[in-house]
Amino acid sequence: MSENTVALVTGANKGIGYEIAAGLGALGWSVGVGARDEERREAAVEKLRAAGVDAFGVPLDVTDDASVAAAAALVDKRAGRLDVLVNNAGITGGPAQMPTTADLAAVREAVETNVIGVIRVTNAMLPLLRRSPSPRIVNMSSTVGSLTRQTTAGAETGPIAVAYAPSKTFLNAVTVQYAKELRDTNILINAACPGFCATDLNGFRGVRTPEQGAAIAIRLATLPDDGPTGGFFEDDGPVPW
Repeated sequence: MSENTVALVTGANKGIGYEIAAGLGALGWSVGVGARDEERREAAVEKLRAAGVDAFGVPLDVTDDASVAAAAALVDKRAGRLDVLVNNAGITGGPAQMPTTADLAAVREAVETNVIGVIRVTNAMLPLLRRSPSPRIVNMSSTVGSLTRQTTAGAETGPIAVAYAPSKTFLNAVTVQYAKELRDTNILINAACPGFCATDLNGFRGVRTPEQGAAIAIRLATLPDDGPTGGFFEDDGPVPW
């Protein structure tokens, strides 16, 4: 990785996504700020540029085919390739929900954004990633998606949330499937848990800062060529499935 490295972070206009963009930009990289909201996106780009980051805005709605295709075309036109993709955009699916009283529309929306959106963006960006000498993909997951921790007595797993938690389990499985398909390439893809960070996603109830949460994504984005793929990691190391 060098100062010519090009990264795209989805959902990068605020919170953990913004801090991931800032951290990668601090390495001298060119960073695309993917976000739906034009005003917030451009404000984030301006703030990053003021900090010395080579940032550029990427209009991006991960649930929309045309938007994702346009984002890929924009990155292609600007850089001709993509070295790192961080799939950070995500939603909770609303308040914590019991399975027996679930709002099925909210479950569908969570899966559409947190899982299908990741597949949509990853597939659109793969042709650009294949042009990189050391491509990396980081999927922002959560330990609430760990079936091992969810079924371990005494483990801190958060509230019952039939939309959000299973969507992260699904995302972890998707990450493994990509790793299996791409195992004969130089593309490394891993899932990352940022920890319980204070963001608007959880009403700022988290105990970690977004900057702390970004650290694991930055570590996985900068893995050496012999680094792991198809794994699930937090700051302390691998997370059990």
